[in-house]
Amino acid sequence: MEWSALEAVCREVAVRYDQRVARVVFLETDNWLSTPCVVNDRWFVKVISPRNALVHGLFTTGRNLGMFSSGTEGFFERFANPVEMAEHELAATRRIREIGLNAPEPLEAFAYDEFGVLVLEYLPAFRTIEDLLPAEVREVAPEFFASLARMHDAGLGHGDLRAENVLVADGDLYFIDATSLRGSGAADARAYDLACGLAALEPTVGARGAVDAAADHYSIVDLLAARDFLSFIDMRPDHDFDAALLRGEIEKRAA
Repeated sequence: MEWSALEAVCREVAVRYDQRVARVVFLETDNWLSTPCVVNDRWFVKVISPRNALVHGLFTTGRNLGMFSSGTEGFFERFANPVEMAEHELAATRRIREIGLNAPEPLEAFAYDEFGVLVLEYLPAFRTIEDLLPAEVREVAPEFFASLARMHDAGLGHGDLRAENVLVADGDLYFIDATSLRGSGAADARAYDLACGLAALEPTVGARGAVDAAADHYSIVDLLAARDFLSFIDMRPDHDFDAALLRGEIEKRAA
């Protein structure tokens, strides 16, 4: 995005929150779906461009084709434009908080020219799960899967569960970047989320540690359903884990 466009959006955020000056810090991240920044150390802002929306649509098509190729109906939902993307994440974050899980406070989503803009509470001090030491990950793993199971029991799905989308702030877990899943594929979406959760923890706590933590909240049937998605997730560049070890650990537990 051009600087002039980003500057205009940040000025609009400042005006909406009665700020005479906007101090903007852009986050160092390879995010193809938005330009994330922090305004005045208080508001986390995602600026979504038409190009971001196009890339999201391409990613969604690719994911659904991958699901079809494995014999499963695709359950990832596309959005018509940047504003719809921002509005969906706002709604998804609200639903996560409504069932008692932690997520940054959702403030608003709005259109500015051709862009969609999402404004959330900024958590000033946090680490992602991939930033934790192995002992710390083992400590939070039970809560991680308990929270995921609670999400699923409430009929919700995350859809983009990765290590960098689970934050630890003041000792609490926070879920961010929830995406949209079609209701018709709820069972498969649940299994996919669980597989992503196992993939997120395996590099740190090992296959057995991840499966043991998940087994306290999910049945063997659930784990076997998740196993069927591991090969697909292993092809994604944003996951780096040992799919064969996880698959073998699930099958040992099932036996």
